Amino acid sequence: MEFITDMTVIIDEAYFEDPRRLVKILQSYHCEKKASCYKVRGTFDELDNLSIRLLEVRDRSDPVAHRQTRPLRVKPVEVSGVVMDYIQQKRAEELRKIQGSSFDIVTQPDPGTVHHDHRSTVQVTFRSRHASSNPVRTDLVRQRFITFYQRTASDLQVTSIPASPQRDHKDLRKRFPHLLFEPGRNRGELTVTGPFIHIAKLKEFLSGNTASSSKSPGDKGPADSRSGRTSGPSSTRDKGPEEDPCPICMEQIDATEKETLRCKHSFCKGCLKRAFDYKPVCPTCGELYGALTGTQPDGGKMKVTKNISSLPGYEKYGTITIHYNIPSGIQKEEHPNPGQPYEGASRTAYLPDSSEGRRILTLLRQAFNQKLIFTVGRSTTSGRNNMVTWNDIHHKTSTTGGPTHYGYPDPDYLSRVQDELKVKGIE
Repeated sequence: MEFITDMTVIIDEAYFEDPRRLVKILQSYHCEKKASCYKVRGTFDELDNLSIRLLEVRDRSDPVAHRQTRPLRVKPVEVSGVVMDYIQQKRAEELRKIQGSSFDIVTQPDPGTVHHDHRSTVQVTFRSRHASSNPVRTDLVRQRFITFYQRTASDLQVTSIPASPQRDHKDLRKRFPHLLFEPGRNRGELTVTGPFIHIAKLKEFLSGNTASSSKSPGDKGPADSRSGRTSGPSSTRDKGPEEDPCPICMEQIDATEKETLRCKHSFCKGCLKRAFDYKPVCPTCGELYGALTGTQPDGGKMKVTKNISSLPGYEKYGTITIHYNIPSGIQKEEHPNPGQPYEGASRTAYLPDSSEGRRILTLLRQAFNQKLIFTVGRSTTSGRNNMVTWNDIHHKTSTTGGPTHYGYPDPDYLSRVQDELKVKGIE
């Protein structure tokens, strides 16, 4: 799985003795010039190769200046311990792909030791395994990690379930491989971390099991589902072992109940219907099937103002400020705890007042109208339940601080959030 399709670097011609040689090298790249700087966009491999070529030019033109200006280390980033614990345990393969064979991504302290404190942070450091490595390459690894981290964090939810002695927790881990199950802070509960859609499936499964256990052996009904049984003959025992199981319930798919989407992934009709009731996307690959409507509470307002001050990285433009307000209310059926009150939220986000920024604003307004910006759940900062929280569309809530503090400068933020919106059918 690729996490970003392109990256952006800023190159200042002041560091080069012969600007004409710099321009000649950049001719084969997609770039635009602003003042004395070139903004170059490309894939990781393309920019990696460009950085090597540029260092060679600087070495030949002024080796002393090059040694003096070359950064000695790449700045570490501070991230959530909860998110990093999930990444290390459930997305380790993607993390290994980012660091490759030439770099190490080191986390201190161990995220597992601070997982229960939702406000805890850990420091992630990027180190080359070769003393002579180009520091620009290390910084590109850092940028790839930040993008990966933000996209993981934006879709992550934390919840708690009872640690019932009658429940086979090994079976839960097997059924829900995308979820991280760990002992909770309170005795008798498990803390579960994972993508929102998989948390929703877990809650549906547990609800079905609870209803099923209250029925007599002769009862039949929706609660007597395949996913709720742990013993006895399977209703699909006549199916061949070579057939793939339904990715949702993990049981063999009955031929009369099989539904295959245009992306070629197959499911039980009932499982797919329940999944589409939550979000009309393929549960396996995420392809969109219809317009999305989220679970953002009713009654919210989105107000936009503008001012002449600029954001770091967008010095030629003013600033668009988005003011969101979602009032408190009572949860509905689409929320985690129907009938219970939830606490509202007021949030502020920032965009550059450029043509691209104004386009993103239009898309965000459409997402807001489709109830996709916020949801009700557990706050990842305070750990409190029944709160209005951000959904999975990334916003810049600070004007400064860079990507790890949800601020600027962040050269590829606008293209990244546009990709996030496109996945939801908003473009």
